Amino acid sequence: MKPSPFTYLAPGSTSEALAFLSQHGFDAKLLAGGQSLIPAMNFRLAQPAALIDLNTIPDLAYLRPQADGGLAVGAMTRHSTIEHDPLVAARAPLLRAMAPHIAHAQIRNRGTFGGSMAHADPAGHWPTAALALQARFRIMGASGERWLDADDFFLSLFTTALQADELLAEVMLPPLPPRSRIGYQQVARQHGAFPLAGVAAVSTLDERGRYQAARLVYLGAGEMPMIGAQAAKALLGQAPSAGVIAAAAEAAARYDVDPGGDIHASAAYRRHLVKVLTRKVLHETA
Repeated sequence: MKPSPFTYLAPGSTSEALAFLSQHGFDAKLLAGGQSLIPAMNFRLAQPAALIDLNTIPDLAYLRPQADGGLAVGAMTRHSTIEHDPLVAARAPLLRAMAPHIAHAQIRNRGTFGGSMAHADPAGHWPTAALALQARFRIMGASGERWLDADDFFLSLFTTALQADELLAEVMLPPLPPRSRIGYQQVARQHGAFPLAGVAAVSTLDERGRYQAARLVYLGAGEMPMIGAQAAKALLGQAPSAGVIAAAAEAAARYDVDPGGDIHASAAYRRHLVKVLTRKVLHETA
């Protein structure tokens, strides 16, 4: 199929893009990498009257080290840049670990960090990473700029806190605390396919070797990336051991996720994967 007729707009600056958004409102869509939007338009699942191309705004693609050890990522930064840039490997190693699992190289060359966040696919890698790292989002609109924590940005299935006249400009990744480890595990039917389930983990041990903090976030396990609050509760104050890790994995599968079933996997199987992957990622980080 072919997309419905639309007006193509190529702003030269963020302010011009925001002006177009204010003019067209809900009838407009922002084009970032286009790896999700264009197929949806071809199947007429999305029928915007106006397409605003952010690829003509070079100021939205960057990696900027922060004085506190964190990293600012411009919304139009490509997946492939995140995959290969040594600055990401040094300051946000979880992104480096997850990037090779995103589709295939051709898609990573076009897909964007901010586009994936705004799309909010519950099986998407970057929304999961943002929640695991407790990122902050810089949102720009006609009325000004605002910041949102990742916990408040993702609302539901393919739904974020972005308003019709706003765009995501930047994602701020805080530095990892001392004695922190990161890990990522997933199961997919084939390389490049969306995971049936996956988990990103950030854990921090205290000076006695006990869990001081733990953040586990699951993809493909609900209508949005699911935070493993009960799994983390089972870890805090404990030293890593097979028993502690098994208890956390059981809590995650039982209480923290709400997977659906489809032609690829049943809900019960996805819960089983959550338990197995939680054990694997916690052993990896321990």
